[in-house]
Amino acid sequence: MKTRVVNSRLRLLLLLILVTFAALGARAAWIQTVRAPSLAAMAQTQAKKAIVLPAGRGTIYDRLGNPLAIGQEAIDVDADPMQIADPRREARIAARVLGIPFRPLYRQLSDRSRGFVYVRRKAPPRLAAALEKRHLVGFTFAPDQKRVYPQQTVAASVLGYAGTDNIGLAGLEQQLDGRLKGTPGSAVVVRDALGQAVNTIQQRPARDGRDVFLTLDSHIQANAEQVLENTVREWHAKDATAIVIDPKTGAILAMAQEPGYNANAYPAATTRNITADHAVTDVFEPGSVFKVVTIGGALSQHDITPNTPIRVPGSLHVADRVIHDAERHGFETLKVKQILQRSSNIGTDIIAARYLGESGLKRWMYRFGFGRRTGIELPKESRGLMPSYWSGSTIGTVPIGQGVSVTAIQLASVYAAIANDGEWVQPHLVHRVAGEPPVRPRRRRILDRGADVQLRTMLKGVVSDQGTAELAAIPGYAVAGKTGTAQKPGPNGYIPGAYVATFVGMVPASRPRLVVLVTIDEPHGQIYGGLVAAPAFEQIASFDLQYLEVPPDLRIR
Repeated sequence: MKTRVVNSRLRLLLLLILVTFAALGARAAWIQTVRAPSLAAMAQTQAKKAIVLPAGRGTIYDRLGNPLAIGQEAIDVDADPMQIADPRREARIAARVLGIPFRPLYRQLSDRSRGFVYVRRKAPPRLAAALEKRHLVGFTFAPDQKRVYPQQTVAASVLGYAGTDNIGLAGLEQQLDGRLKGTPGSAVVVRDALGQAVNTIQQRPARDGRDVFLTLDSHIQANAEQVLENTVREWHAKDATAIVIDPKTGAILAMAQEPGYNANAYPAATTRNITADHAVTDVFEPGSVFKVVTIGGALSQHDITPNTPIRVPGSLHVADRVIHDAERHGFETLKVKQILQRSSNIGTDIIAARYLGESGLKRWMYRFGFGRRTGIELPKESRGLMPSYWSGSTIGTVPIGQGVSVTAIQLASVYAAIANDGEWVQPHLVHRVAGEPPVRPRRRRILDRGADVQLRTMLKGVVSDQGTAELAAIPGYAVAGKTGTAQKPGPNGYIPGAYVATFVGMVPASRPRLVVLVTIDEPHGQIYGGLVAAPAFEQIASFDLQYLEVPPDLRIR
């Protein structure tokens, strides 16, 4: 009987073994057939990872080849929490080596619902290499690039910045992003069972972006920024803008503003809302610097000459407005050149009404380029604001720069045209892009020949003949220019006590090499362009003339 029991148990055990093997065989067959595709895909996912090979962003140089924006090698460190057995230990090691907070990283690595987390983006290669030597399970390292601005604050508002993903977000970085960013490549990283990279299979190489060479001179730019910083501090102004332009070529040598910011710390600057380039985005009423439009138009039409006498009363009624000059006077006869030199509002309005009229003034404003963009290579350039309608008093306000708003770059380009024999040249910041033919700036004549010489001669008197800008004079050089002092408009009329002080000048006046514009927004203590902006012009232009080795005038007058 015992033998039969043993045999039964053996048969039962054998049956169980057979059933077990049958079940395992069926399971294996099911896995090999039904589950095979999904498991193969999972294995591929765990063993291989597609990565993007970043393209090197093109370098931005100034006109002398000094780098203003460069790409710096960096490493993206990421991890797969599903492969990390001890997230606390690995988070502690990674935080210490990379210099990042422990707790946020520990929370990330503990979240097993995620298959990918960034440990640190754009880590310094030295730190990433040190961490890679620790052979942490689940960590991978991918090459990247970090945008760096080696001169920090210099030309920051012009350059703009590229964000974390190396996409241009402001300034030239945004405007030229398509040329600078290049084309990323792709590769596949093969990992072992512990998640460590064992091989990289390149599928498509990255193509680097193009280098860009600017017209800016970093030395002229840095000096202009320093002068503006001192001027804003001295006059407790809201902000300030300066432009230095070569009138013959339209090349911008400097486009500065204060307050500035460090382009390497752009997130802090964006919260302070100081990253926009005021020279192209902001509009302001120009005041008396606009009078060259009125007088230049009448000169070009040959209606007047610099010596044409104009009877100027002590006040002028234009519809519901009464126009006065800065210095009160009775009836007097002034030559046109004296009207410009003394910045007479009344004399300018008489010229506008008598020789131009509404249609003529509109035509000359358009011809000078106001109300339309210059086309400079910066985003968000404003057209300025022309009068939306003309009332009876408009002919008394617009000729003297009120009721019309312009940008600093528009104004600088107009004075550059006066300096360039009456020919307007499109202002530009980009000299050339590597691998592309240079783009020639647009040109057009805005003043009849001879009118430009007359205007320059009269503008010299603004600085030298008891005009409004004696503080703009530069020893050894003849300066021609114009002051402007304009009250700032608000939603309910002009803002009491808020002014914009401007000076635009060209030097040397006989054969101008430079045009320099300075505008100071809301100065305190003094408001006049001749007192606030003209000294800043003198400091900027004096440095530039010496730096560029421009010889002094042989004849000042």
